[in-house]
Amino acid sequence: MKETKSRRIAVVTGGNKGIGLEICKQLASARIFVVLAARDVQRGNRAVEELRGFGLTDVVFHQLDVLDPASISVLADFLVKEFGRVDILVNNAGVLGARMIVDADRPLTGDDELLVMTPETAEHCLGTNYYGVKRLTIAILPLLQLSDSPRIVNVSSGHGRLQFIPNEKLRDELSGVNSHLTEETVDNFVERFLEAVKGGRIDAEGWPPVGSAYIISKAALNAYTRIMAAKYPEITTNAVCPGHTVTDLNGQTGTQTAEEGGKRLVAVALLPHGGPSGVFYYHGEVTAF
Repeated sequence: MKETKSRRIAVVTGGNKGIGLEICKQLASARIFVVLAARDVQRGNRAVEELRGFGLTDVVFHQLDVLDPASISVLADFLVKEFGRVDILVNNAGVLGARMIVDADRPLTGDDELLVMTPETAEHCLGTNYYGVKRLTIAILPLLQLSDSPRIVNVSSGHGRLQFIPNEKLRDELSGVNSHLTEETVDNFVERFLEAVKGGRIDAEGWPPVGSAYIISKAALNAYTRIMAAKYPEITTNAVCPGHTVTDLNGQTGTQTAEEGGKRLVAVALLPHGGPSGVFYYHGEVTAF
């Protein structure tokens, strides 16, 4: 491992492709040492080689499955041993929370696609997009606290805004209107959603009718962002929507490139010390949750 004591250290999850890879590329270009974390070892190593092809040598790969506490622990131990601190954590790894069904007998078009959510895909989505972020953040928290200017960037979505939850009482739970927002509140919110999915009560209880798991996972992530910012004011913690970006997640249907989406995330990761914390960036601007 190259000397990194004078360099800022960033960890980027889901860094092997799409926006994650672009974030790694832009951070490394800014002379930040990047730990590219991804579930698939072969794809992760290939991504590092791709970046090195651009002359970006200060990037290393480490395997990470955010659904696996043991995998998170191994990464945390690696970071302690090799760097002794983390300056930037970008929680980018995420899933859609639905199976994409396509008519295999015709060319792929938007009309042929159908997103189907099941209890299994919903649980996987919340496990990755919300609980996985929580587990990793807490595991790396002691290393972030050793940084002079720590940052957490949670990659969110405009679809995670509370306006997409039909039931006003459910919206109020995450807005903190009627009570102080806590981790327990958010966890309970998520578990009730998953129970509604299993019981077929999505519409009856006023949960989002389409894209439910993804919307709820990002709404929960946004709430967790606010909680962490309040609990650890020394760590600049923000949620960012990169915009509708061309990625595998949306079947390559985005309206902007990964480079454009990555720029929005990296800009927040590199905010000056003392910048905004506990906010949600949408289209590059601070907006309501």
